[in-house]
Amino acid sequence: MSKRRGGPFSRLDSSQLRITRGAFILLFLQLGLSLVWLLSDLGVRADIVAWLAPSSAAVFEDYKVWTLLTGPILEVDFASLLFQVLILWMFVPTLERWWGTKRFLLFALYTSLAGTIAGSVAGLLTGTPWPILGYDPFVYGSIVAFGILYGRQQVQFFGVLPMTGRQLMYGIIGFVTLFVVLGQRWEAGLAYAASMGLAALLTSGKWTPRLWWYKWRHRRARAKLTVLDGGRAGRGPRNADKDEKLLN
Repeated sequence: MSKRRGGPFSRLDSSQLRITRGAFILLFLQLGLSLVWLLSDLGVRADIVAWLAPSSAAVFEDYKVWTLLTGPILEVDFASLLFQVLILWMFVPTLERWWGTKRFLLFALYTSLAGTIAGSVAGLLTGTPWPILGYDPFVYGSIVAFGILYGRQQVQFFGVLPMTGRQLMYGIIGFVTLFVVLGQRWEAGLAYAASMGLAALLTSGKWTPRLWWYKWRHRRARAKLTVLDGGRAGRGPRNADKDEKLLN
């Protein structure tokens, strides 16, 4: 697939309104759970947050480690929910078309986990059990990935502000930094930084868990193989292990 095709914020056309399968799955999960929370009474809201929201207290004191996975699909702020839905619909599918659905969903999983884990650890260090909710870490990580893959491509931010993909990435990083410093949201700041840093490593190819897995399997397979001299077995003992694999 060519890198020169239109980006997610270039001039609007009908193809940009078609959400991809992986992005739709993420949107469906978050929108469904978040709307349940928004439409529920205070008691139900408290129960949902208690069981699904990750924080230092939930993870390290109550040992609700599953909240690290459920936190990203719960957004309790309606304005943030609209922003994340818009990004999932118009921006994120560009990355999925580049990588494919499987790699894209793994990217979403890794960056979301990096955000919730880092935010929970930051809350433990600062003594503030602030929950890390929503796709914000993943969204900011996606913008970093876009800036690396489409660094020189001209885009228009929501059809208004022209810039390159790299300028968009740096602008979002600056905005997030300003938001964290002014609001002193250190837990959220560490979550965003971890997600964006991991996104940069995954996209640039400097950190490839899948390649490491293949190399480990290759070394393990080689350890079970025996090289034959001339394609014939040597004069080893007749009671050699029958399960030993031979490699000519």
